[in-house]
Amino acid sequence: MPMPTASLASPLYQLKARNHGPDDLELEIWQLPCPATPHISKPLRVAGLRGRNLSLVETQVLRRLKKVGIKVAPGVGKTERFALDEDTSLNIGLLCRVLAPMRSAERMRQIATGIDLMDREEAAYWLGMTMHRKNPRRVLSALRLLLTQPG
Repeated sequence: MPMPTASLASPLYQLKARNHGPDDLELEIWQLPCPATPHISKPLRVAGLRGRNLSLVETQVLRRLKKVGIKVAPGVGKTERFALDEDTSLNIGLLCRVLAPMRSAERMRQIATGIDLMDREEAAYWLGMTMHRKNPRRVLSALRLLLTQPG
C-alpha cells in the first residue's frame, strides 16, 4: 500500500501486520522519517505485540483499526503494511508497550479498556514517557497501577 505524502505538521506512522501461522498474528507500529520529524532518519519501532497478549485484546485492536478503514488479514507467512493516523498510532502503540510483558489476563483487559478511553493528549504523554525515559519500566508500572482496579 503506498504511503501518503507527509504534511509538515504531522508525523507518519505505519502498521505492520505479520501472520506467523494459525492464530499467531503480530502487530507492530513504526514511526517513519518525514519532514515533521527531522530527528528520525530511519524507521523507528514504537511498539509491537504478538501471541497470547495480543490474542487477549485482538478483537478490541482490530475493531479500532476497522474504524479507520484498516482490515488486517495477511495470509500465513505474509506481511501487510498500512498507513496509520497519529491518534490510532498513539493509542495502539501505548497499548502494545504496556501489555507486552504482562501475564494477568484480567489486568490486561482493564488496562486495554483504560487506554482505549484515553484522549489523544493523554495517550501521547504516556507513550512519550515510555519511549524517551531512561527507565521506562517505572513509567509503565505507574500506568499499569493507575489503570487497574485494586484487589
